[in-house]
Amino acid sequence: MNNDLYAVVGNPISHSKSPRIHSLFARQTGELVEYTAIQAPLDDFAGTVRNFFARGGQGLNVTVPFKEQAWSLAERRTPEAEKAGAANTLYRDGEGLLIADNTDGKGLVTDLTRNHNVNLLGKRLLLLGAGGAVRGVLGPLMASGPAAITVANRTVSKAQVLVELFRDEAAGVAFEACGFAVPAEPFDVIINGTSASLQGDLPPLSPNVIGADTVVYDMMYSLTTTTFNQWALDQGAHRVYDGLGMLVEQAAEAFRIWRGIRPQTSAVMDELRND
Repeated sequence: MNNDLYAVVGNPISHSKSPRIHSLFARQTGELVEYTAIQAPLDDFAGTVRNFFARGGQGLNVTVPFKEQAWSLAERRTPEAEKAGAANTLYRDGEGLLIADNTDGKGLVTDLTRNHNVNLLGKRLLLLGAGGAVRGVLGPLMASGPAAITVANRTVSKAQVLVELFRDEAAGVAFEACGFAVPAEPFDVIINGTSASLQGDLPPLSPNVIGADTVVYDMMYSLTTTTFNQWALDQGAHRVYDGLGMLVEQAAEAFRIWRGIRPQTSAVMDELRND
């Protein structure tokens, strides 16, 4: 019996942990899944997707720089993908239509609340960045019931666009945009959605945003403490986490969409940390 074919598509893609994650999911659940990595040409993502499904592929994960193109290519979108303006999960429905979903936000909220026991209800959240990473998680963060969300970005107008886009979901949530240098009081939870950590850079934040009980989450992941999380620890942050758990949880959500079963994630995260 042939295994069902799935893959992750990006450029570059050789660094991706997704094949390892989904192979662990398949082994755990007993699902007959083969999962590979595909590097799509920068100028032919659509052709890569068409070819994959034409040869019997069942589902795709999509990573940079193609998430917006995946959204545009889809014939139907889930509410999560529609609002995010990007898709990280593609599959065909019973009618053969290409469906786009976005599991990043669910992955982040699950990692925070279930794996790290961070209560978001009634809390004050600071989100750093206004690109696709932050847009992709704003909806699920709103749904978790915080008291306030501040989106800070170097270019304030880009943060303001997100505030206007999600304004209708912000009932009861104090929701605002500002520049990096503006916040000057402690937040309960700070989420870094910029890629600055990968280059060893930091947003120009006031250290006053870190309080004794502040939880800091960097959506980037690393074998060592990320630059942003180290800065937060130096300012006295209570707890810091990187984005490996988000990566695994969003993958588990995609696996559930495709296979109808959600894998257990804690053992997979342990294996990845020890690889």
